[in-house]
Amino acid sequence: MSAKLIDGKKIAAEIEAELKLKVSKMDKAPRLSVVQVGEDPASTSYIKAKSNAAERVGIELTHHHLSDDISKSDLEKLVVDLNKTEDGVIIQLPLPDGLDEVLDLIQPENDVDGFHSVNLGNIVQGKSGMKPCTPAGIVEMLYRSGNDPKGKHVVIVGRSTIVGKPLALLLSQKGVDATVTVCHSRTPDIGRHCLEADILVAAVGYPDTITSSMVKPGAVVIDVGVNRTENGLVGDTSSDVKEVAGQLTPVPGGVGPMTVVMLMSNVVDAALKTG
Repeated sequence: MSAKLIDGKKIAAEIEAELKLKVSKMDKAPRLSVVQVGEDPASTSYIKAKSNAAERVGIELTHHHLSDDISKSDLEKLVVDLNKTEDGVIIQLPLPDGLDEVLDLIQPENDVDGFHSVNLGNIVQGKSGMKPCTPAGIVEMLYRSGNDPKGKHVVIVGRSTIVGKPLALLLSQKGVDATVTVCHSRTPDIGRHCLEADILVAAVGYPDTITSSMVKPGAVVIDVGVNRTENGLVGDTSSDVKEVAGQLTPVPGGVGPMTVVMLMSNVVDAALKTG
């Protein structure tokens, strides 16, 4: 058996088409500002992908590329000013030492990355608000690939604030109704838990974390990992997982495009609420 690949690019393109139609009916284009400090090549690559997606959807994206010696006060002033003019504001990570506190200055309604404590708190309470893009993209991908998580046992390997924790909250919300287990580096016998998963999510950032012996035959495997190796980009699952899983997201081309398109969705939603 070889797993059917879940095509994140195709699903993202479908959502982009829906967003483009929404934007075409708006009085003015949604506005997104991305703030980059320094020359991190991965950040530049991510911003390029966001810029291309914004152009396809009809979002006006402005890239503020700043020197890594910018003062904290100057960066703070920029973010405060952008809150007043933009629908969405992103500060691309990583930031130089001493500047992380500036992230808290983004207003919750402008926080299209979905990481503000208010937005994460809304998820805990089951309220509406911005949702982190990768977890939201995974949930959307499951539905659109015919894998309704209702009543399913989902095992998430990884407990980061970016993916693992918010994804567990989204999947266990009333109306989604998955049963969720979160594993991490201190979980004894992770493989035993993984073998019980109808849907297995690998989100740890290390290649070959999940092997075929850890996957229940026919399970849906969502690989969130993006690891740069000598052989190119690979995920967190080993190559033999495809022989056991029923469905599997590729790396690249799986979760990545969903993260970007859900960012665009957040920007459009923010613009609709303010416009």
